[in-house]
Amino acid sequence: MQSFALTLDKFIDHAAKWHGARTVATASRGAIQQRTGYAELRARSNRLSGALLALGLRPGDRVGTLAWNSQHHLELYYATMNAGLVCHTLNPRLTPAHLAAMINEAADRVLAIAGSLLPMLPELLPLCEAIERVIVLDENSPIDSACGIPVDGLDALVEAEGCAVAWGRFDEASPAGLCFTSGTTGKPKGVVFSHRSNYLHTLMSIQPDAYCLSAKDTILVAIPMFHANAWGFPFSAPAVGASLVLPGRELDGASLAALIRDEQVTIAGGVQTVWIGLLDHLDVTGEDLPSLERVIIGGSKCPDALIRRMEERLGVRVQTTWGMTEMSPLGTADSPQFPPAAERSSGRPPIGVDLKLTDAAGVTLPEQRGVVGHLKVKGPAIIDRYFGATEDALDAEGYFDTGDLATIDAEGSLTIRGRSKDLIKSGGEWINPAEMEAIIGRDPRVGQVAVIGKPHPKWGERPVLVVELRHGEADDAQAFVEALRGRVADWWLPDEVVRLPSMPLAATGKIDKVRLRAAYAEGELDRHVVSVR
Repeated sequence: MQSFALTLDKFIDHAAKWHGARTVATASRGAIQQRTGYAELRARSNRLSGALLALGLRPGDRVGTLAWNSQHHLELYYATMNAGLVCHTLNPRLTPAHLAAMINEAADRVLAIAGSLLPMLPELLPLCEAIERVIVLDENSPIDSACGIPVDGLDALVEAEGCAVAWGRFDEASPAGLCFTSGTTGKPKGVVFSHRSNYLHTLMSIQPDAYCLSAKDTILVAIPMFHANAWGFPFSAPAVGASLVLPGRELDGASLAALIRDEQVTIAGGVQTVWIGLLDHLDVTGEDLPSLERVIIGGSKCPDALIRRMEERLGVRVQTTWGMTEMSPLGTADSPQFPPAAERSSGRPPIGVDLKLTDAAGVTLPEQRGVVGHLKVKGPAIIDRYFGATEDALDAEGYFDTGDLATIDAEGSLTIRGRSKDLIKSGGEWINPAEMEAIIGRDPRVGQVAVIGKPHPKWGERPVLVVELRHGEADDAQAFVEALRGRVADWWLPDEVVRLPSMPLAATGKIDKVRLRAAYAEGELDRHVVSVR
């Protein structure tokens, strides 16, 4: 058989040759600002590779990106990775100090930044040790130097230094991307994606029982491209020839509705908080989005009430998934080929992902179905070791510990039962917040819900229920406690109910329980307490 390295240039080459007219559209505030075909995007990315190499970058060097979902960001994906460089995506919503720590750990030599984020540079750049050059993604001409570091506009750089280069002349095991975990449960850690892992992840994700993508689709990517490769859509869409809609920075309901309607979007991907805003907007305007067929959700468990609301209001199939940055990120998906189950799970793993349940000591459970265990995973697109680590993160059988508690049913579908780090130990016994969150999440009045532990002088910890109600819903804290009574042990019932106008969220849209616990400890939530049991 022919030698065929699994490198990411193959995807954009394929799209340019066979789906060259299919488009990548970039928006701002719901209006398209830029549109290109895959053939043109491939040519621009290739010339940008030449420009980056002309700056003195060499294979393995890291290029940091501080950017939103846009054509220029996608061009940088392919320009860096296909030239053997490493695309280090950074979260623009982090503080300069946190960003600098990641930039320094990665030893990024170049920083590519969206024009709207330029005000960050005076505070950020003095903290960065290795940055030699800044590239502004959406500016057409060079800009004055920042903190003594040369700054170029992307288009001007390509015009001055861009030239065609050969892509993919390196080993498929070479690093392609670097992303730090969201840090919602602990210190962020770097995850390195290889060309081979991203290639295989793409083949897994496009399967009919996973994302089920094809050339007829137009995909709205409402997942940040700075987090876990936007669930792999920048690779899977060109791999099948699907059109892409990149919404930019704005993910409000009005902007998303306009894009879905005007671009005839068939599939949309994003975390649950994005779709709450869309639904609220549609409820006010009364408009429909008839082109939309499926919404793929992930990031955290979605309340059943929200899933029902989405399917009824949008007339779509909501497809639940589970994964994590360390898995590239797809782990399991609810198949769109079958009717949805009454109780939604996260679906089954595609080929290339294996699951096992263990006890707290890491011993594999003798029975793997119908029991709660600690979830471990194995596969070619799953982390071996974290960036900079000297030892791998696997057990003796080569499985990675996800930190999740889970069950697997008789059909092999996975249901996440909570994070082991989120468990609350009260009086020497464990309380699982996820079980209570699932119950309260079924209430149609509830937008988002979280259960956290508070210190207690006698019991060690006690649970606190935190809710964000849908707009216009009245407080009824005691009703939430009563909804739990009889469905969980009495000693699990929360001591306090806190109503927040909005939950603290990580950039990925997950509820940030680290910030929530810190805010509670510092007394910032005291004024929001609506019930004390």
